[in-house]
Amino acid sequence: MTGTSSAFFRITPALLATAALAACGGAARGAAPASPQPAAHAQGDEAAVARARADSARHPYTAADIHFMSAMIGHHSQAVTIARWAPTHGAGAAVRTLAERIVNGQVDEIATMQRWLRDRQQPVPEAHATGAAMAHGAGHEMHGSSGMPMPGMLTEAQLERLDQARGEEFDRLFLTFMIQHHRGAVSMVKTLFGSYGAAQDETVFKFASDVNVDQTTEIARMERMLAALIVEGGAP
Repeated sequence: MTGTSSAFFRITPALLATAALAACGGAARGAAPASPQPAAHAQGDEAAVARARADSARHPYTAADIHFMSAMIGHHSQAVTIARWAPTHGAGAAVRTLAERIVNGQVDEIATMQRWLRDRQQPVPEAHATGAAMAHGAGHEMHGSSGMPMPGMLTEAQLERLDQARGEEFDRLFLTFMIQHHRGAVSMVKTLFGSYGAAQDETVFKFASDVNVDQTTEIARMERMLAALIVEGGAP
């Protein structure tokens, strides 16, 4: 082996060690930014979620949408109030079943409307206070934010008459007045859909469409129930 070759083999391990150290240092320098990445990634996710929530709350909606959702809370509240009278006023089994369905469905819908308004930082009517006030004859809750009477709402005289009724008389009055009430809600949906630019928000459109279908179906059911009661016992 020549001197040159020996020198090569003597130098090579040192060079290799130096290269290895340099590589480790380079790797360390390259890896240094890796430690804050999870935090940055988490912050990015949070920002994306916040933007998504903000975007979801900014679906196009109009003053007509706000009025509809606000007024329908009061409208539903009256229906829930009088439906809850059924067990205490001697209602028949069929009317009690119908009333229970109205309470369960419309209480959930009231929560949906309140949440929609709250998410858009709009005034949120209190369903319980409204229903209680209407049950005791306070008339201002029967009007929407425009000051116009809401379609189908029972008058103070009708509420008092229904509250005093018992048994079959209650059943007949309940069906008669709830048909009136449901028709008013359907009318409110029609007004909403006829308002320029209204019901473009997904929640408003779905809710209003469901009200239209559900209450139209219940009107037909109540008309059949009322007809049967009238045949059995005479008109209310």
